[in-house]
Amino acid sequence: MTIVVGDKLPTATLVKATADGPDQVSSNDFFAGRTVAVFAVPGAYTPTCSAKHLPGFVGKIDELKAKGVDEVACTSVNDAFVMAAWAKANEAEGVTMLADGNAEFARALGLDVDSSRFGMGTRSSRYAMLVEDGVVRQLFIEEPGEFKVSSAEHLLSAM
Repeated sequence: MTIVVGDKLPTATLVKATADGPDQVSSNDFFAGRTVAVFAVPGAYTPTCSAKHLPGFVGKIDELKAKGVDEVACTSVNDAFVMAAWAKANEAEGVTMLADGNAEFARALGLDVDSSRFGMGTRSSRYAMLVEDGVVRQLFIEEPGEFKVSSAEHLLSAM
């Protein structure tokens, strides 16, 4: 079942890409007690993700924080090393990269997709959500192949 607004996020282990290397973090701990704007991409280094999705959130961090967001995070079904390299290549300072290498978080949200026909295996749907103390307050899930409602601009306009 797909998560909906008002639901508490499921428990999953994510791997936070840090300067000191990978750091496992529970979704419960990461989202507890604060407001997080989180967006998911099908894959690091993929065209729309690199040209639009990540740069959009990087460019809007200050506006998101001005509206009460404590942290901006990106998740993808990639490993922490890929997420860290992608962040560096895109000068994404200020965005916390959360690797979901085994798609555990995407599956628990009901937002996993089978991209095997593209040689990509299981991936996450493209989405953006606003989470307050572990509860989904806003959720925008893209239709396959689209990039409209999961943008930083769209999330800001809904806040």
